[in-house]
Amino acid sequence: MRQTEQNVSPMSNEGRNLYVVQHITAAVLDLMQDQDLADLTISQICEQAGVGRASFYRNFSSKEDVLRQEANRLTAAWKAEYERQDHSEPNELLISLLDFYKLHTPFFLSLYKAGLTQIVLDTILAQSEITPELPNPVAYLKSSVAYMIYGWVAEWIKRGMQESGTELAQMIAASQEEKLHDTAENPPRV
Repeated sequence: MRQTEQNVSPMSNEGRNLYVVQHITAAVLDLMQDQDLADLTISQICEQAGVGRASFYRNFSSKEDVLRQEANRLTAAWKAEYERQDHSEPNELLISLLDFYKLHTPFFLSLYKAGLTQIVLDTILAQSEITPELPNPVAYLKSSVAYMIYGWVAEWIKRGMQESGTELAQMIAASQEEKLHDTAENPPRV
């Protein structure tokens, strides 16, 4: 259940709007099973969702915006759930994030198929909370970690997301240890 559904009366404007958003999102994802996003029309989406074009444009600026909003909703739900739990291991955040992506494999594969992995990057950057108020070194570090995670996730999605989040995190850790070992044995020349 979406967080916004919990206290919304189905008869209120919010309730009707939530219904429209959910049905449009479901229609886009369903239609993308058989067609490329680029080939879908707003009319097809609205017909599948059982809503009018005005309802579509009241909630979304484009077909891509439907997917962007769904990615933001899913990511925000993951973050809220993660923050409700106790954590003791430094790699728990990465494993949790990767497990979240794995849980939603069809959605993220659909983004890749549509050429919209930029949406994944945007959600990772948003969750990184990089603000103008942060000191430059902290902002640069957060940014580099966010782009590194995106690189791993984008390649994982491209390869069909075969590994679990835990398996991918272990592969990442092993490759980092190997790189550190290689660098120690063969320091870069200056």
